[in-house]
Amino acid sequence: QVPLVESGGGSVQVGESLKLSCTSSTYNCIAWWRQTPGKEREAVAAIFTDRGQTFYADSVKDRFTISHDNAKGTTFLQMNALRPDDAGMYYCAADRCNDRAGPLHWEELNIPRAYDYWGRGTQVSVSS
Repeated sequence: QVPLVESGGGSVQVGESLKLSCTSSTYNCIAWWRQTPGKEREAVAAIFTDRGQTFYADSVKDRFTISHDNAKGTTFLQMNALRPDDAGMYYCAADRCNDRAGPLHWEELNIPRAYDYWGRGTQVSVSS
């Protein structure tokens, strides 16, 4: 398996944008997770590249966009209109999903056990 490496985190002001990247060339199910101190890790976005399906947590819909570039073997998370509650450590998680099983659903992808491979994370800070 190819290690997952995240990049692109940083410190921004409320309302600004960041774009995270994750090397993920051998996987077809990739998700971005967020964790803040005292809270459980939560999935914010996922993509099933074989079918072009994308999924989002309600808290980030219309602000975040997940995408995958096959040529670069990289998954991106474009984060716009950032808010203080978006701050945290962002992790890329990935695995091989079975395309023969048909379309996937968010409920299958927003659980940690759906992924065997995790990156080390990249920190996002949002200040007002």
